[in-house]
Amino acid sequence: MKLNKENDIVKWLLSGDVSLQYQVHRDLLSNDREDLRERIATEGWGKKFLAKRNKNGHWGRAFYQPKWTSTHYTLLDLKNLSISPKTQAVRDSVAMVVRECKGPDGGINPSDLLRQSDVCINGMALNYASYFGANEEDLKSIVDFILSEHMPDGGFNCHSNRKGAVHSSIHTTLSVMEGITEYINNGYKYRAKELVKAEAESKEFLLLHKFYQSHRTGEVMDKKMLMLSYPSRWRYDILRALDYFRAVNAKYDERMSDALSILIKKCRADMKWPLQAKHPGQTHFEMEIPGKPSRWNTLRSMRVLKHFINT
Repeated sequence: MKLNKENDIVKWLLSGDVSLQYQVHRDLLSNDREDLRERIATEGWGKKFLAKRNKNGHWGRAFYQPKWTSTHYTLLDLKNLSISPKTQAVRDSVAMVVRECKGPDGGINPSDLLRQSDVCINGMALNYASYFGANEEDLKSIVDFILSEHMPDGGFNCHSNRKGAVHSSIHTTLSVMEGITEYINNGYKYRAKELVKAEAESKEFLLLHKFYQSHRTGEVMDKKMLMLSYPSRWRYDILRALDYFRAVNAKYDERMSDALSILIKKCRADMKWPLQAKHPGQTHFEMEIPGKPSRWNTLRSMRVLKHFINT
C-alpha cells in the first residue's frame, strides 16, 4: 500500500467512532491516546450501548436473551470497543454475571434446562470478565470448567459435554483462546500455567487447520469462515483469527500464508475492506452496513498486515 494512499485510509478511519479512533492511534500510529479511550463511554457507540442498560444491570431480557442484545453479547461488544475497563456500570454488570449466572458445574450457564455449561460462552465470559476486573474468586469455577473441557486435539468444542464431540471446533477454540489471553494479560494467577499451556495447544490446533482448512483434506471447512464480519459474536472467521494472533504478538508462521493471501485479495480497489457478513439476530443498533466499506474490517486488516507482513 502506497504511503499517501495509506494516509488517506487512516484519515477515513479517524473520521469514524471514537472507539475506532482510539484503536487506530493505538495499533496503527503507535500512540496510545487514553483521552480517546475515556470518551468511548460518553459518546458514540459506547454511549449508545450503555444507554440500553436496564435498571437491574442487564441488557435485553436477560444474560443470554435475545441475541444479540443480551447482557452477554453487549458486554462482549463493549469490551471489543476498548471502552475503559474502569467504567463502573459495566463492572457492576460483570460482577453480577459471574456471581449469579453459574450452573451446577461452575460454568456460566444461561439455561434453566441444561445442566451442562457451554464452554464457548464461558470463553467469551472469561474474556470480558477479565477485562473489566472481575474478582478472581468469582472466576475460579469458570477457569476450572474451561480446563475440564480441553480436548485431546488441543482445542475446545461447546458440544463436548452435551453431544459427545470428539474433535474441537475452531469457533469455540478461538473464543476460549481470547478469554485465556485476557485473563493472563490482566494478571490473574489461578491455574494460569495450565491455561497458558491450553492456549498454546489451541494455537497449534488453529495453525494445523491453516485457519480454515480441513487438516485431513485441505478443503475449506465452511465458506462462511472466509467472510469478514463485525461484530463476530461467537462466529469464527479468518480475520478474527489473524487479529488474535497479532494481538498476542505471534510470529509469522508459514501456515498463516493462505489466510493472509485471502485477506489481501479482499481489499477493494479503494484500499478498504468490506463488511461481508452480518449474523442474523436483534441488535441495539447497526454500526456498519453489509456490502459497504467497513472501518472495523479495514482497521483490523491493516493492523494484521502491519504485524505479519509490513514489519
